[in-house]
Amino acid sequence: MNSRHRARHAAVSSRMETVADVERVVRATLAAHPSLFLATCGVSGPWVNGVFFAETGPFTLSLVLERHGRTLAAVRRDPRVAVIVSTGSPMDPFLQAKAVAEVVDGLDGEAVRAALIAKVPQAAPFLSTPIEAVRLTVGQWRVTDIPNGWLPGRPLLAEETLEPA
Repeated sequence: MNSRHRARHAAVSSRMETVADVERVVRATLAAHPSLFLATCGVSGPWVNGVFFAETGPFTLSLVLERHGRTLAAVRRDPRVAVIVSTGSPMDPFLQAKAVAEVVDGLDGEAVRAALIAKVPQAAPFLSTPIEAVRLTVGQWRVTDIPNGWLPGRPLLAEETLEPA
């Protein structure tokens, strides 16, 4: 094996060894945060909104948006969104991703509301206002954890997860 192949093999082996570690940080970070920042782009241009959320797996997030708000209007126009889950300090682990937003109703909408209330009870007052349930599907997380040396951030693809969703 030449040096280029050895380096590539070492990088792949190292990556495979860290998938479980990256997934643990994703799950722990999602569990530790009741809210995230949701970025959209609508007719008025880019917009960022803070929203409560619940994870129903590392790649599926549930939230509600104001029915007549700018964020939901942007999601209806273009369901491609970006999210960041963070304390706001770059020294704490944080997650970034692109996702696809889907407005859901019926039983799916009720499941979103139930997951949200189970994780974030203080979100209950929002459910009595004109809102729509939304499910985000993330294809890949970028996990940055500077104290652990994860800069640049480490990717976690949906198909790489080791634990069931």
